[in-house]
Amino acid sequence: MKKLVLPLSLMVPMLIFSQNRKRDTAEKVTDIEEVVFQKKVIGRTNDITNVKISAKDAKNVASISGGIEGLLKTLPSVNSNTELSSQYMVRGGNYDENLIYINDIEIYRPFLIRNSQQEGMSIINPDMVSAVNFSAGGFEPKYGDKMSSALNIYYREPEKFELSGEASLIGGRLTAGLASKNKKLTALFSGRYRNTNLVLNTLNEDTDFNPTYWDFQSYINYHFSDKFSMSFIGYYSKNDYEMIPKAKSVTFGSLQQPITVNIGYGGQEQDMYKNMMGTVSMNYKPSDKWKLTLDSFAYQNREKEYYSVASGYEIQTFDPVTQEPNASFDGGGQIEHARNDLYVRTYGTQFRAKFSPNINTDIEVGFKYEKENLNDNTNEWKLVDASGYSIPRPIDDPRTGMSGDLQLFYQIAGKNKIEPSRLSAYAQYSQKFYWGASKVFVNAGARVSNWSFNKETIFSPRFQFAIKPDWDTDMLFKLSGGIYYQAPFYKEIKDLDGNFNSDIKSQRSMQLILANDYEFYMYDRPFKLTTEAYYKKMDDLIPYYMDNVRIRYSGKNNASGYAYGIDTRLFGEFVPGVDSWLSASYARVFENIDGRGNIPRPTDQRFRFAMFYQDYMPKFPSMRVNLTLVYAMGLPNGAPVFTDPYQYQRTLPSYKRVDLGLSKVFIDSKSKKNRSGFWGNFEELTLGVQVFNAFNINNTVANQWITDYNSSVMYPVPVRLTGRFFNVKLEFKL
Repeated sequence: MKKLVLPLSLMVPMLIFSQNRKRDTAEKVTDIEEVVFQKKVIGRTNDITNVKISAKDAKNVASISGGIEGLLKTLPSVNSNTELSSQYMVRGGNYDENLIYINDIEIYRPFLIRNSQQEGMSIINPDMVSAVNFSAGGFEPKYGDKMSSALNIYYREPEKFELSGEASLIGGRLTAGLASKNKKLTALFSGRYRNTNLVLNTLNEDTDFNPTYWDFQSYINYHFSDKFSMSFIGYYSKNDYEMIPKAKSVTFGSLQQPITVNIGYGGQEQDMYKNMMGTVSMNYKPSDKWKLTLDSFAYQNREKEYYSVASGYEIQTFDPVTQEPNASFDGGGQIEHARNDLYVRTYGTQFRAKFSPNINTDIEVGFKYEKENLNDNTNEWKLVDASGYSIPRPIDDPRTGMSGDLQLFYQIAGKNKIEPSRLSAYAQYSQKFYWGASKVFVNAGARVSNWSFNKETIFSPRFQFAIKPDWDTDMLFKLSGGIYYQAPFYKEIKDLDGNFNSDIKSQRSMQLILANDYEFYMYDRPFKLTTEAYYKKMDDLIPYYMDNVRIRYSGKNNASGYAYGIDTRLFGEFVPGVDSWLSASYARVFENIDGRGNIPRPTDQRFRFAMFYQDYMPKFPSMRVNLTLVYAMGLPNGAPVFTDPYQYQRTLPSYKRVDLGLSKVFIDSKSKKNRSGFWGNFEELTLGVQVFNAFNINNTVANQWITDYNSSVMYPVPVRLTGRFFNVKLEFKL
């Protein structure tokens, strides 16, 4: 079979490749989703902004952070500048502005994680997933109060006994499923373990790492009858991160003016993140028209961040002509210290009702109550010393000749304990109908919520509209938007001094998204080109700093801003039988703090290109390959933390990365019938090799700022990400 290689110029509509008449290809099979009037699928949604992600592709993708998020980062609207984190930014938003659901129940992430290597595994286990729905904005009212995106994961029910697993150089997993003969009882259990020590050793530094992450998840269903069922999701994870830095040497600057910094360390860091979650859901369908769901949930998060690390550094410059090192006494040191403890407990219940008077009409309502318990103890400070002087240097008293008190570079200290409650409700109406010969879809509604901590009530109207004209060319036009709030929680209410601000308000974003889906056939294969343009007007913003992957908010609603951009994605069978896609986007986001003028926000993305590509050998289809490629312009978050963003606008280098996955399938569901004996017990058996950062590119996630007192210069020393790493992976299923 011929393979198809497409140039980037095909990322614009090309009608000449489309079918002449839609009816001519009506009998061809395609997996590309479109607005239809009758369709029953797992994780069915009325959200027209939704993008479906294949759970199978998510398992196959070569990714350190996680399969689902690793695949999301190849979408045009999603950005991330670190491969070690499962967090992502969407259309100018930050890591905290994204909703995550499992079976329609909201999930929380750890809060204190500062460096991407502390994160470990994503809560989403790809081996348990049946459907993935993702919206990059303009999502429907049933989703909560966040400004950027909504990700909804649906776990699957096994149909028979199964046992599958994976073993690699950085960890493994074991998943077991069972189902009773009448399938009234189904259960899915999965445990995972990961240690990224070998990957972190590719960092160009002398450091002892001992990062261990493990979790256990369960999904149990019991069907009392065709009308009534009950399910339980349980989750427990524990991440331990130990680091003893010794020394590192970093060369940066330019070819004309290279700079080398030699750093020696003393001390260590020990962090612990422990998360537990349990949900019980009761589903009742008295008829085909009604569906009632009652969920009860509890979440507990215990985090400790302890470190005391002293460092001393020497700055070495070179003669631009001879490249010989200059005699230099420039140097300094710093001490970073933290004893941070956080305890978060959230529990509550939600009720959802869905009424469908006919196949094309849905009316949904919901109510949610949450009780929150936050107990935060923060003690964090940093001392900077250069040539015997602390920075900032104490002010001399001219009357006595005495210097002032010793000043820390920054100090965050606070003890906070609150127990607020949160109420929310939503209602939405969805209708599909014909307007003449065109298909039309409308989804509109609103949600309202109140938080007792700041005594604020917010109202969020949202709408979606789609029309599929009766054209020979297969086109779908979509318009969505509304008012979206970022309801504050632990991070937003905590100011830079470490105290909770009860006067904080929700950040607000007014969004409008215009989109077009164009489906066509090329070389008798289905393709889909999606183009989306959006604009966001934001106010009551809380300015923040990007400290590696941690967001530090100022604790004040003293900014406004706006964002705009255009996304495009070409999806289809570049190789017959497997899906691949190309993504490109251009996005800008600005903020105005205290009326001082517009400047780029720390998540100003600009241009980004990504690709997910799958292939196999036609004569040997058991030999398979998948590739992820990302190029993203550098983010403007390289300024020192707690500095004036109007004085420091330091853009990080561009993020460039290629990951490869190569695999040999020894047994699959088709070949199993031809095997007997021991190997006949296997349904699948695959051996693979993954090449992370195939071109060994030195990417930068942040800057570590050091000060030379003699010249009063602050040097941005790059914090590098991982280098090339080869991973071997064995997968099986019984």
